[in-house]
Formats: sequence, C-alpha cells, structure tokens
Amino acid sequence: MSVARTWSVALTGVDGDLVEIEADLSNQTPEFRLIGLADRALKEAVQRVHNACANSELALPRRRITVNLSPANLPKQGSGFDVGIAIAAIATEVEMDAASLANTVHVGELGLDGRLRPVPGILPAVVAAARSGFARVVVPAACRAEAALVDTVEVVGAVNLAQVAALHGAHVVVPDQAEVPLAAPTQAPVDTPDLSDVIGQRDAVDALVVAAAGGHNLLMSGPPGAGKTMLARRLPGILPELDDEAALSAASVRSLSGETVSSLSRIPPFIAPHHSVSVAALVGGGSRVVRPGAVARASSGILFLDEAGEFPSVALDALRQPLESGSIVIDRVGVRAEFPARFQLVLATNPCPCGEYGIRGGACTCPPAAIRRYRTRLSGPLLDRVDIELSLRRVSVAQRTAVEGSTLTSAAARDLVDEARRRARVRLAGTAWTTNAEVPGGWLRDGPFAPPLPVRRTLDQALQRGILTLRGYDRALRVAWTCADIAGRRELTAADIGRALFLKKGLTQ
Repeated sequence: MSVARTWSVALTGVDGDLVEIEADLSNQTPEFRLIGLADRALKEAVQRVHNACANSELALPRRRITVNLSPANLPKQGSGFDVGIAIAAIATEVEMDAASLANTVHVGELGLDGRLRPVPGILPAVVAAARSGFARVVVPAACRAEAALVDTVEVVGAVNLAQVAALHGAHVVVPDQAEVPLAAPTQAPVDTPDLSDVIGQRDAVDALVVAAAGGHNLLMSGPPGAGKTMLARRLPGILPELDDEAALSAASVRSLSGETVSSLSRIPPFIAPHHSVSVAALVGGGSRVVRPGAVARASSGILFLDEAGEFPSVALDALRQPLESGSIVIDRVGVRAEFPARFQLVLATNPCPCGEYGIRGGACTCPPAAIRRYRTRLSGPLLDRVDIELSLRRVSVAQRTAVEGSTLTSAAARDLVDEARRRARVRLAGTAWTTNAEVPGGWLRDGPFAPPLPVRRTLDQALQRGILTLRGYDRALRVAWTCADIAGRRELTAADIGRALFLKKGLTQ
C-alpha cells in the first residue's frame, strides 16, 4: 500500500489523545522524514526504527518515507510512538491487513534489535484507546499485565517488531526469542498498621475517625513522641476501599510516574514526601515531559507532610489551589497537563524547632524569634483550609495503664466511617458530591439542609468576632455534618456545631 495508517496515543497528564500515524512513499532520494510536532526524543525514533527494522529482517524501502503524526498541532513526546511509526513505515511496502492496522493502537519503544521496551504511562494510554472505541492495543510484553487492567480491549503483548508485523498479516520470520519476563512491581507493599496500636490518645483517635468519615484535612501539633506519625499512618486503614474508577485513576498516575502496575490496589494511596521536596516534585512538572507530583500520586488518598514546619513556605502554599479545586494544572511552553489532586491533607508539626515549647516538663531552647518564624511557616490561608486541628501531648504512664484493652481497632473504626459515609451519600443523593468535604459552602449555608438560626448561632458569633473566616465557617459546617453522620442524626444540632468548632480550635488533654 502506498499510504499506511495506524494509531498511537499522546499523553498530556493522565489524559490521552489518539494520534493517527500515516506513512507515505515517494520516488525520491532515500530519506526518513518525521513530521507532526514531535519533540527531540520522538525525532530520534527515526534511527531506532531504521535499526530495529533492519535487525528484524523488515528492511525499510530505499525511497523517501514521510511519516505524519496527526493532528499536527498536538504536542507529542517520548518514545512510545516507535512501534506505530515502524509498523506504518513497513506497511508502505510489505503487504499487511489495512483494516487490522487501522483498528489497532500501538504503544511502546523499540530497541535497536527490534525488541519492544516498556514506556511510562501504558495504563492511561490503554484507557484512552478504550474510551475512543478501539478494540485492540499492542504493548510491550513486559507491560501486558498493566495494560490488561482495562478489560474492555484486547491487549496483545509483543516481544519484538516481527511479532507485531505478523499480527497484521505480514509474511515474516518471527525470531525465536525468549518471552520477556513481566517486570516486578516497583511499588512496595502497602503497610496498614492497626489503630489499636495507638495508646492513650482517645480524643485524637476520635478526631481521626471524623477526618476519615468526612474526608477532612487534618493538622496535628505536638512534641516528638506524641504519636503524630503513628496516627497518620493508620488513617489509610480506616478509609473505605477505592471504587473501580478511583483505583484505575490512582494506578494511571503511578504508571505515569514510572512505576510498574500489575494490579489495582483498593487501599487509598499514602504519600509522604520528605520536607526537602521541591515545588515541582510536590505539585508536578518537568522541563520536557510533565510528570505527576506528590499531590497527584496522593489523589483519592492521603498526602502526609511530616515535620510540616520544615517544608519551604512556597511549597506549602502551592497546595492551596489543588486543595480547593481537586486538580492540579501544570502549564509549560507548548504543553498544558492536568492531573487529579483530590487528596486528604494531613500535617504534623512540632510547636517549635526543638519541639519542647509549651510542653509540661519540657525545656525549650528556642529564642522567641525562632518560634515565631517556625509557626508562620504554615500560612494563614493554608491553615484556613484545614478542618481539624489536634494539639497532642505525650502519653503518661497513668494514661497508658488506664486505656489498655479498651482501644478502638481499625476494623471497628472503618465500620463507623463506612456507615457515616453511607448516610452522607443518602443526604447528598442527586448531587455531584459523595463526602462532606466536597460540598460547596453555599449549598451548606443556603441549601435544603441549611441549619436553622438557633443551631448555627455559635458559628455565626465566631464569624462575627473574626475567629473564623467565611471559608472556615463553611469547613466547620462540613465537620459538623460529619459529626452528625457518625452519631446517626439526620439534622444538625448545636452539639454538632460545638464539636466542629472544638475540633477546629484544637484538642487539649
């Protein structure tokens, strides 16, 4: 055929656009020309395709080959187009099934010997192909398990280029090469320790259940050894399991990050970056290829910032926009990528650099100026987006002895959370929201479930005195509804409002 056509996928964030690959021959000086707004890595595909075809006994015709990537105005990056380019170029002279080529999406990088090598983003690429109505996708054999997570398309795992050509009806000799072993997952097994390990912090555990039930952001402040990290790491164990859509979205982001995905994890992700993290690593970015940051990898789960006071202020303030919108948009020259970022923020911080300020029996050595600077690392606008603030103290021997054998387990806490979320879904039926943390403030204040004046009087007074901003007012209403859901009430009471204000103000023991 003089013009051969097949398909591949261009990824921008977690979204994929189908790219038609057209190859045409002309009777001119032998040349391989690639057009269609390709980046540098993609332009290097010309040499990879030449060598891979020659070493697969699929030599390209000695004429001018022009390969067009359409739409031409869509930026295209990376080496994932190699297989599609090679097959389209070969099909200009080797007889193949045109219908098979036109109905198949090819994703993968070529080695110089013709082998198919894995590329990041296989899962979102297959998702994009399925949504566009394609029934078959060819991927490297090492990525077949990841691609097969999308069960609405036929996934073909190919070891080499000759296998792909034979799939489309070409009469070629397929090299006798060993099957490429599936790559081992790079994600460590998720450890979900039990909540019953927490001793002597019952008020904090109860607040953790409220945070899990409503999806609320949480700040824990206290000295070293008070149990802040211990509490945070037990939060995923009491959250509901991810549904199919959320699990697939989380797996797609992991795939874009370069991890090997072999199964859909139902446990909400728990991402805990070090306090030396850069803004780009936290929110995402990159100079040539936009990669997801920690906020995208934590979507549908928890972003835990331990020692939050040590994080750069500019990195912390970069969280404000995704906390409100539930997504993060990365703009670079010529490319704009959007990633999901609906995460639950958990902050843990010491009261001062040494951690002993205001602690009974502690000896703080920090000068007053250092304490003020440390506290202002968490800006007012960021704290305004935190729903629950906990002030923790170290557990004493008396507290430890008093609560032994009466602690709440993760299983029991998860039952409370599941039931509270079920009540919230019933109340929010017919809306686009499923948890209290997602409900807009205007709907809470003026919607069908707006609390009457006597119930919200305390909240109104806090707003009038300047204790709360209007955003804080709305967040207190969300927490109050979560408290009502846990208690099994269909309407807000003054006690729910008081509990929400108490949690926002901070717990003392």
